[in-house]
Amino acid sequence: MRPALLACALSAIAFDALAAPLPSANDLAAVAAEVKASEIAFARSMADRKLDKFTDFVAEDAVFNGRSAQIGRPAVIDAWKRFFEGAQAPFSWGPDAVAPTADGRYAISTGLVHDPEGKVSGRFTSIWRKDADGRWRVVADQGVDAGCAEARK
Repeated sequence: MRPALLACALSAIAFDALAAPLPSANDLAAVAAEVKASEIAFARSMADRKLDKFTDFVAEDAVFNGRSAQIGRPAVIDAWKRFFEGAQAPFSWGPDAVAPTADGRYAISTGLVHDPEGKVSGRFTSIWRKDADGRWRVVADQGVDAGCAEARK
């Protein structure tokens, strides 16, 4: 594509995005509720020991950061499949805050991680994106240990 034509096309896309009205506070509250429900269902996949359900919530281009970075869905699933072995989940999590972006296409969720005895073992932060199929998926996830999690309480 010629540079001038490319610049014109990009300008039209940018103008269209600027012209679109931002969602209302009620719309954003609805987005937050959708993402919270998705986060809860995502966590339930671990409790129910359903790796296939867990996989459905991970975006193809996801990056999960823990002890090391897993880049892309296959790497995330490969690193996380060990957490689905055995009858009992090695940890659980749930959101205590969800905040969408102004355009309603992304949201951040955060909450505490608990060990099997219910003791706080960390805090997670996930970035969610609404994909073309209408499903919310995690595009980025970061966990921190209990020391950091306790400091945020």
